[in-house]
Amino acid sequence: MPRDWASSARGALEGVTLGPRAEPRGRVEEIGDGVAMISGLRDVRLDEVLRFAGGQTGFARVLDPDRIGCVLLDCTAKVEAGDAVFGTGEVVNVPVGESLLGRIVDPLGRPLDGKGPVLAQAHLPIDRPAPSIIERDLVTEPVQTGVVVVDTLFALGRGQRELIVGDHSTGKTTLAVDTLIAQAASDMICIYVAVGQKNSSVRRAIDALQRHGNFARCIVVVAGASEAPGLQWIAPYAGMSMAEYFRDKGQHALIVFDDLSKHAATHREIALLTRQSPGREAYPGDVFYIHARLLERASKLSKDRGGGSLTALPIAETVAGNLSAYIPTNLISITDGQIVLDAALFHQGQKPAVDVGLSVSRVGGKTQAPVLRKAAGTLRLDYAQFLELEVFTRFGGMPDGRVRDQLTRGARIREALRQGQHVPFRLADEVALMLALQAGLLDELPVGAVTAFRAALPEALDRDAADFLTGLTDTGTLEDKARTDLLAVLATLAKSLGDTKTPA
Repeated sequence: MPRDWASSARGALEGVTLGPRAEPRGRVEEIGDGVAMISGLRDVRLDEVLRFAGGQTGFARVLDPDRIGCVLLDCTAKVEAGDAVFGTGEVVNVPVGESLLGRIVDPLGRPLDGKGPVLAQAHLPIDRPAPSIIERDLVTEPVQTGVVVVDTLFALGRGQRELIVGDHSTGKTTLAVDTLIAQAASDMICIYVAVGQKNSSVRRAIDALQRHGNFARCIVVVAGASEAPGLQWIAPYAGMSMAEYFRDKGQHALIVFDDLSKHAATHREIALLTRQSPGREAYPGDVFYIHARLLERASKLSKDRGGGSLTALPIAETVAGNLSAYIPTNLISITDGQIVLDAALFHQGQKPAVDVGLSVSRVGGKTQAPVLRKAAGTLRLDYAQFLELEVFTRFGGMPDGRVRDQLTRGARIREALRQGQHVPFRLADEVALMLALQAGLLDELPVGAVTAFRAALPEALDRDAADFLTGLTDTGTLEDKARTDLLAVLATLAKSLGDTKTPA
């Protein structure tokens, strides 16, 4: 029997309430540099999404008595003075969920990888309150970065916030990306947020994650230097909301912000364009607050909240190594420690160029794997003494036997702490390397042979120390017999490399 379309339409119309409908409507007074000044929308709230007549969107960043400062999230070319603006009643939110894994998206969750739309499990606002004190737990579980100098001297914990700071082109992004790559065999979800970076730099980071890491468990959020300031501003908050989804489910996430110096510059640009009062270095007075509110969301949740964790690695850039600049000091005071990269060490070939004197982890040994902490022993103290002695010996003179031994050991420690990019070490490799150093097995080797020892170590452990690897995986400890057998394997490897004489 054919359907009576007229009856269906009539029934639908009978349920419609006819009458006037009020719609909040504003007007663009000024537009330029990604910011629009709007009048007429009296009931708009902070960070509410506004829709322009041409389909563009923005969010209300400044609420003055007579005008609204709206930061656009799309191209401003088609927005003109006099255009109509409508309130949506919603704040900026982003898609979250497992469907984002393995994807490259912009801060609004729109795909940039050509793989089709993102089918989100849910949507969350970009600005969410941080967990309260009672909802948090102690930071005790380690994050294995795969970088020897970090894992042995400045251990990171799940739920920690550790700043990576240094001059331009000193390896900050490489260190962060290597940490993400090292999670390929762990249970951590990785989120990389690029803020104001060149497309070529972002492409290199993505290529490294795809080639060396487990990209299927990564999310890349990109707001490049050519994107609208509004997208750059919301990018860290969007990435944090995406990571919080996994943390709140009881999983573990690691997020990298590359970098917050450019985010602060974008915040200053928006503040000046919206006529906010400038403060130190022309930054507005709330520049500390926006980063503190962001990074405070990284945490280790209590068992009652699922026991998930969110670890943050913000990156900041200095000029001429000036750690006392405004933004670096702000971030240092917010985070739980900092890894300082030194330009002089970088140009000397010491990579990662970590300054062990200025770097610190305020959680430290509480999160370090006990077997690695025991194997490293007094490594940091020995290395610090070596650096001081090396400076004094440059003035000439013949050091005595004890000092000569310290210089010999220190030179081998420095060589052992060097590491190529995208080559993360396993925990077992780091433990074995520290045991070899502390037992003096590398003291007789030429300095150049230490590099060969470090490179050959993983294969030697897989071949000759299978029991050690199994025991470390099963129990996380190193028994006396396993330690003795491991030292014998390490001594054999060192002896085989010592036969090749290279200048010390």
